[in-house]
This record gives sequence, C-alpha cells and structure tokens, in this order.
Amino acid sequence: MTMSKKKQKLSVTLLIAALVGVLVLTSVSAFGWIGNSGNSGSGGASDPAASADEPSKAQKNALLALARRDAKDPYAMGKTDAPVVMIEYADFQCSFCGKFARDTKPELVKKYVDEGVLRIEWRQFPIFGKESETAALAGYAAGQQGKFWDFHDVAYGEERRKNSGAFAQDKVEAMAREAGVPDLDRFVKDMKSEDARTAVNKDTGEGYNLGVSSTPAFLVNGQPVLGAQPAEVFTSAIEQARKAAAE
Repeated sequence: MTMSKKKQKLSVTLLIAALVGVLVLTSVSAFGWIGNSGNSGSGGASDPAASADEPSKAQKNALLALARRDAKDPYAMGKTDAPVVMIEYADFQCSFCGKFARDTKPELVKKYVDEGVLRIEWRQFPIFGKESETAALAGYAAGQQGKFWDFHDVAYGEERRKNSGAFAQDKVEAMAREAGVPDLDRFVKDMKSEDARTAVNKDTGEGYNLGVSSTPAFLVNGQPVLGAQPAEVFTSAIEQARKAAAE
C-alpha cells in the first residue's frame, strides 16, 4: 500500500470515528479529512483509492441531513426529491476540481441528473488564497442571477495557474459576461455584499466542521468520495446509494 493510500485510509477511519460525535454534538469537530487536491499532491484522478469505508447507518443519517434539497437553490442541479444527493466541496482554482468538472460531471449529469436520479449540490470551499475567495464570491453573484452553473463551466473551462491573476476581479467579471450573466453591475454589487460573504463562509464552515481540508471532496448520500476520481468510482457510489434509497 502506498503512503498516499495509507493516509487516505487513516483519514477515512478518522472520519467514520469522528462522525459519531455529530449524534451528540451539533457539529463534527475538525480532524483532517485528507482528500486529493493540487494542494496536498496526494493522488487525484490517477489514484484509484477513492471511496471511504461504509459509515454506520446513524453516521450516514447525520451526513444525509447536510443535503439542503432547496428548490430555490441556484447552486444545485437536479430534482429536489432525487434519491441520491451528491454534495461537492470545491475551489475554482483547484486543478482536480477542474478535471472533475470537465471530464466527469457532464457524464454524471447526462446519466443521472437528467434522469431524476441524482441531485448535485455545490459548496464553496476556497482554500487557495485571495483569488479563490474572489472566484467563490463571483460564483455566488452569478447564482443570484440564475447563472451559477454557466459561470462554473466557464471558470473550469480551462486549467488556470493558481494565484496568477486568472481570477482577479476583472477576470471574473469577464467570465460572468461569457457565462451570460445579464446584469454585470448587479453582479459586482452582489460579489461585494455581506450576503455573499455570509454564504461562502457558511459553506466553508460546513466543510471544515466535517474535517474537509482539500478539494474536491464529495458526499454521495453520506458516503465520502475523496478526490477527482475516475467516473466509474462515482457511478459505483451513486448506484449503491440509489439501491439503498429504494430499500
């Protein structure tokens, strides 16, 4: 077993153990959920180690409760009553998040979201510095005009070097224009609003309470999947969750 896999196994074990606390406390204390990100350098799509050990029923129920299932949520796609909800914690500067967005998400949308099986809920988790925060606020602002996923696709349309100016204010405004955000003045105003900061902090706090420390990180009906894994890993997790939901 490689050191990366050992670390993932350890972190997954810690995740399962620590989540017991959510049944007693209001949140899970941070304990270091090691995923696959450009920051950690531990894996990514080339590393087959992906899904966690199966949580207990009580632990999974605690994680299932994180799904918002809000019909008005502009940062989610898919039916609110879909049997499977996948929560994604991601950073717009994360290269592995971009790989997932370009290579895997479209396949999952076509196969599961469009068929009413899967709902994807996005959580802003900016961890790579100021430009990540700017991009997260821009994503929020685009969503206020119903254009979050269009902005998402533009932002991840190509790999961009971290903190190189690719997500500076003028660049995210250009992305919003390309994404078809209709009112750019409102977009900038929404980016700078207290509501935007509060929403991003809420998502980030949720992730940190779970112990998320790298991106992308996913919960598929309470089952952790770590990193931009191959499509078959997500397909397997979704099928298992779909089957369990039907029981």
